[in-house]
Amino acid sequence: MALIELKTHDRYPYSPIPERPDFSWPDGKRLAVCVCNNIEVFSFLSGLGSDSASLTAPQTTRNYAWRDYGNRVGQWYLFDLLDEYGLPASHNFNSLLFDACPQIADRIIARGDEFVGHGRTNAERQDVLDEAGERALIAESTRAIADYSGTPPQGWLGPYLAQTPATLDLLKEAGYRYVLDWPADDQPFWMRTRSGPLLSVPYSIELNDSPSMVFRQESAMSFERMIVDQFDEMLLQSRKHSLVFTVVLHPFVIGIPFRLRALRRALAHIMGHRQDIWVATPGQVAEHYAQVMPPPQDGA
Repeated sequence: MALIELKTHDRYPYSPIPERPDFSWPDGKRLAVCVCNNIEVFSFLSGLGSDSASLTAPQTTRNYAWRDYGNRVGQWYLFDLLDEYGLPASHNFNSLLFDACPQIADRIIARGDEFVGHGRTNAERQDVLDEAGERALIAESTRAIADYSGTPPQGWLGPYLAQTPATLDLLKEAGYRYVLDWPADDQPFWMRTRSGPLLSVPYSIELNDSPSMVFRQESAMSFERMIVDQFDEMLLQSRKHSLVFTVVLHPFVIGIPFRLRALRRALAHIMGHRQDIWVATPGQVAEHYAQVMPPPQDGA
């Protein structure tokens, strides 16, 4: 019988979690908790964009307006909720938002939150571009954040978590310190690039309101239960291994009031354990991990 040759990558080696060196987060905490928010802008009646009712729906006035609700209303509800609990957040931020919705960027800056590079718009993907085109997209997105906020982003999440074979190399060369596109772990891990090591920071595609409630049509109460169960189990597992819990949000999904109410209850549960957790941003997670677990000589 002929053997099947699997295609592989050389970005990181296999590493079972029980065999890794132990470490802790600041103050001896074992579970880092990150709120990862996606703020996106779309093209009217063209390009890509999800729909509230059908996976294959064309771009319409209705689904454009549904997504626009997030930037006009839902994001502001979410900002207020995060303020109530004193929660920092990271924001995967389309760079064209600086022109379309600058007030959102101003609120992020006032809160002291983290901007994460997230392309120009979620009306496009970067994995269809050649290397020069992708380099230009990364440069444009990075420059827009740096010019408006005064600080270049340290982390990147591609629109639709899409990458080409060169993405990690291009991000490292553009000065990025970490990526969120590889949901392979509950701990950070080092990845190889042609210019040196780049850190992967956990980012949940399961505990994520868009695939959960838009694509799989889960209820808000189901998503609430998922958040609580994921948190409780990870808090238990973190006795053995320091872990990163992330909840991933989109204001045009979670910002609808009945869904926001479910998130409010879930956050209340999490914050009831605040003495046991390290509430952080992905950038803070990356910074601490790089200090306590510097990259090996081969980069991974």
